[in-house]
Amino acid sequence: MPRIEAIASLRHLFEVPADVSYLDAAAWSPLPRVVRAAGEAGILTKSRPWDHPRTAFPALAERAREAAAHLIGAGADDVAIVGSVSHAMATAAYNLAPARGGRLLRVADEFPSLRYAFDRLAAAHDLAVEEVPRPPDGDWTAALLAAIHKPSAKPLAIATLTPLHWTDGSLIDLDRLAPAVHAAGAALVIDATQAVAATPVDVGRWRPDFLAFPTYKWALGPYGVAFLYAAPHRQEGRPIEDNIGNRTSATGARRYDRGELNDPVALSMAATGLELTAGWGVPAIAARLRDLTGRLAEGVTALGLTVAPPHLRVDHILGVRAPGGLPDGLLDRLQTARIYASERSGALRLSPHVWTDPDDIARCLAALPDALGHGTRNNTDWTGR
Repeated sequence: MPRIEAIASLRHLFEVPADVSYLDAAAWSPLPRVVRAAGEAGILTKSRPWDHPRTAFPALAERAREAAAHLIGAGADDVAIVGSVSHAMATAAYNLAPARGGRLLRVADEFPSLRYAFDRLAAAHDLAVEEVPRPPDGDWTAALLAAIHKPSAKPLAIATLTPLHWTDGSLIDLDRLAPAVHAAGAALVIDATQAVAATPVDVGRWRPDFLAFPTYKWALGPYGVAFLYAAPHRQEGRPIEDNIGNRTSATGARRYDRGELNDPVALSMAATGLELTAGWGVPAIAARLRDLTGRLAEGVTALGLTVAPPHLRVDHILGVRAPGGLPDGLLDRLQTARIYASERSGALRLSPHVWTDPDDIARCLAALPDALGHGTRNNTDWTGR
């Protein structure tokens, strides 16, 4: 297999100041200048609607749909445009009818948008919700495989999974897990929020019933736009809202489209961000992020902190833990030094993207010793993604 060349830093395409180390793409990304410009142009179409006929807006929706489909190896007919991943997951749960008395499988400390709708579904169908606890050795994939194949367990009805644990980038290897879920005869629902545009995603390889992702993180787009992939055999279902667009001649996954779809601001920004990442090449993005998180891992380990070994973590998010827990006020002290990251479930989550350069890594590593040297330990779980 040919070696993928990493792309160079694309900081010049963003408005990130030279003295800011923004390592929080997993929370939400800054906008590339061209995406901001697309949004501003969209605002002008609403400001002066007499100059911009609305007949052009459906084509803009299809442009965004096609760009989203391209990033996950799907066709445009297989993708719905929705308002959020929670909207997508509610739609997925609404269109699954598992046999009563089975199991719904997921990891512990899962993000709420992948829990709430399926908790309701489980209650309605008498499904036992099995949450696989965080494994002591950090191997989520092995722990999930053991749960899938657990002797004498109730039949597996649904697995709601992600390609990684959102809190710290621990790998959840769907290349190994998806075939096991399918062999068990269960439905597979994937939240790819923390994967699409940062690492290759292929619905043809995983064959999910449903898969969803937003644009405001790795895909460099706006808040309030997300996409739902529905497998061909899941495209005859019912949307959770009825609108003129998904009731009249809607084909394929379009029947799940949201209302007020043709937003010239959000769709322009989403399409532009998706096309940018596709043009750079996700494998090339992933190669750059692998190098950046590798540098971070080497540096924080030298400071006495711990990270998962490379074979148990993804390449674009690094979860950093301290003996005894992270100190209170860590993020505030890092922000004073113009270092931006997140704390999730006891881990400092560092997530670079294409604007990140080696100076950002060096500033972060230089600031960490002082930031870690103050305050009491904090083991609080965080609920924001």
